[in-house]
Amino acid sequence: MIVVIQRVSESSVKIDGKIKAEIGVGLMLLLGIEDADGQEDIDWLSKKIVNMRIFPDEAGVMNRSLLDINGEILLISQFTLHASTKKGNRPSYIKAAKPDVAIPLYESMIQSLERELGKKIGTGEFGADMKVALVNDGPVTIVVDSKNKA
Repeated sequence: MIVVIQRVSESSVKIDGKIKAEIGVGLMLLLGIEDADGQEDIDWLSKKIVNMRIFPDEAGVMNRSLLDINGEILLISQFTLHASTKKGNRPSYIKAAKPDVAIPLYESMIQSLERELGKKIGTGEFGADMKVALVNDGPVTIVVDSKNKA
């Protein structure tokens, strides 16, 4: 699994012109799922995400986690994170998991993040045409691949 983590002061997702979810201070996550992913990836990533110290303390040092600040999460599925751009100019998405594999893993990630965070999170809709808005705070953007834990 690949996750793009963006520290935000606010974020929202619209589907068909209607707001599906919105958050204030927290993290907007773009999640890419591949066939090789499983519950171990979900468990590791969800713990990593909610405990990552990327929010400022009183001295302005990134020393607080999402849990420390009681922040929120907006999770968006994004198969294009697994794009291969090695050949030609049209990306290939062959590594991205098909919906029958990806949807249950996406739903499991939602449950895992909610469990780790101790509250509901905002989500997009798997496979929908979504319009995501955010104010990237910092900016702080971090990419984490569960296959590169070391």
